[in-house]
Amino acid sequence: MIFFQKITFKKGRLFCCLLFFITACNHKNERSDISKDNKAKEEKILNQDMTLITNAMELVRPGDLILRTGRDFTSDIMRRVSHLDKTYSHCGIASLENDTLFVYHAIGGEWNPDEKLRRDPFEIFCNPFENKGFGVFRYNLSDTQRVKFVALAHDCYSSGVKFDMQFNLDTDDRMYCSELVYKTVKQAAGNRIDIREEQWNGKKFIAIDDLFKNPFCREIKRVKFQQQ
Repeated sequence: MIFFQKITFKKGRLFCCLLFFITACNHKNERSDISKDNKAKEEKILNQDMTLITNAMELVRPGDLILRTGRDFTSDIMRRVSHLDKTYSHCGIASLENDTLFVYHAIGGEWNPDEKLRRDPFEIFCNPFENKGFGVFRYNLSDTQRVKFVALAHDCYSSGVKFDMQFNLDTDDRMYCSELVYKTVKQAAGNRIDIREEQWNGKKFIAIDDLFKNPFCREIKRVKFQQQ
């Protein structure tokens, strides 16, 4: 009887081990299938988002205002500073150079250790990994003014203007993103474009929405990425 119980116990333990092994294999296969499905979905969404960028690039003209919505905490703070439209957190100026579409912009922090103005390809500036979306806006400028607008941004970039961590609108050797656009577009337009100045922490400040929520600027395209 004892012998029979030992045999039964051993068979039961073997059966449990086999059952566990089969179940584990099935779960592994299920996880593998789920992983493959998720990867396929992610690739599909990424391709769709990159197509949105490519399609938007065909609409962009040199001198257009390019805005984006960052995914990080700092970007969220910058969006909140705006009053009328809190969609965007960063901005730059489009430039077409040797068949490549660039965006000039001022940025600091870990993304830009030397703090100098950047000139990034459009698809990198708007990439869906770091942004929830982007927008293309256009100022009411003549062709001559548009060329000057881009040239002024390029001059700031070439001269090594750095990011202004103090957000001081009175200095020109350092600028933050909206300040760069504000000063160069006003100069290019002969001060004809009226962009209001805000008060932030007791200082004059240009919020992101001040740049495009005015009669001198119109919306060309807004894009929201599917990747969340």
